[in-house]
Amino acid sequence: MLAYVIRRLLATVVVMTVVAFVVFSLLYLTPGDPAAVIAGDAATNEDIAKIRANLGLDEPFLVRFGAWAWALLHGDLGTSIFTRLPVTTLIGQRVEPTVALTLCTLFVAVAVAVPLGVIAAAKAGTWIDRIVMGFSVLGFSLPVFVLAYILILTFSIELDWLPVQGYRNLSEGAWEWLRHLVLPSLALGTVYMALIARITRATMLDVLAQDYVRTAQAKGLAPGKVLVGHALKNAAVPIMTIVGIGIALLISGAIVTETVFAIPGIGRLTVDAILRRDYPVIQGIILIFSATYVLINLAVDLSYMLFDPRIRY
Repeated sequence: MLAYVIRRLLATVVVMTVVAFVVFSLLYLTPGDPAAVIAGDAATNEDIAKIRANLGLDEPFLVRFGAWAWALLHGDLGTSIFTRLPVTTLIGQRVEPTVALTLCTLFVAVAVAVPLGVIAAAKAGTWIDRIVMGFSVLGFSLPVFVLAYILILTFSIELDWLPVQGYRNLSEGAWEWLRHLVLPSLALGTVYMALIARITRATMLDVLAQDYVRTAQAKGLAPGKVLVGHALKNAAVPIMTIVGIGIALLISGAIVTETVFAIPGIGRLTVDAILRRDYPVIQGIILIFSATYVLINLAVDLSYMLFDPRIRY
C-alpha cells in the first residue's frame, strides 16, 4: 500500500504542475488589466503603464510564469496586488469559515441522505420511496441561491429563529457559531443530499438482490441487521466514491453560499479577487482547492479497504 500511496502522491505533483500552468495561462489570456483597476477611472495611460511596470505585469509570459513557479516551489503563493499581503496570509484569514461550512454541510448531508437512501431501497415502490425520490428531484432542481433566499425568508425573516447573514468564530461560543451555520449548510447541502440519497438507493437495490442477502433473510436475521450489517456495508464503496466526488460540489457551491449569507470565507475572497483581477490570489486559491480535491480522492480510495477486504493496493 505504501508504494501505491507514493505513486499517487507523485501523480499529484504532475497533476498540480499541469493545473498551475493551465491556471496561469488562462489568467494571462483573460481580458482585463489589474493595473487599470488599481489606477481608477481618472488615470492616464502613463499612470497605468507605470503601475504595470511596478507590478511586473509588462514582463513576457515565460518570465512571469518562471518567477511565479520558482516562488511556488519555495512555498510562496505570491503577494496580493491590492492588499499587498501574502496570499497565504489572506487565505489563512478566511479558511476557518469555509472549513466549518464544508464540514457541517458534509455531516448533515451524509447523516440525512444515507439513511433516506437505505429506507427508500428497503421500501422500494411504496409511498415512502416516492417521497424520498421526490425530495431528491426537488433538491436537484432548486439552485443554491434560490433555496438560500427561501430559507432566509422563512426561518430568519418570518419566524426569526436564525440569523439572516454573517458568521461567528467558534471562539465566540459554540451556540452562536452553530446558529450561523444552520441555514448556509442546508442551502449548500440540499443538492449534495439529493445526490447521495439517489446513489445510496440505487446501490442498495442492487445489493439487496444478491444471493447472500436473501440467505441472510432466510436465516431469520432481523431486517435492520440485514440492511446495515450485510447490505449497507457492501454498498459502501460506491457511496464513499460519490461522497468524495461531491466535495467538489461543496467547494464550488460554497462560493455562492458565502456570497448570499455574507460569510467571510474563501468563497467571498475568490469573488473579490475575480472582481479586482487579483491574479496571485486567484491562482493560489485554485491551487489549494485542486490539491485538497486530489488528496481527498486519495483518502477515499484508501478507505475502500475498510469496507471491502478484497481491495488491496
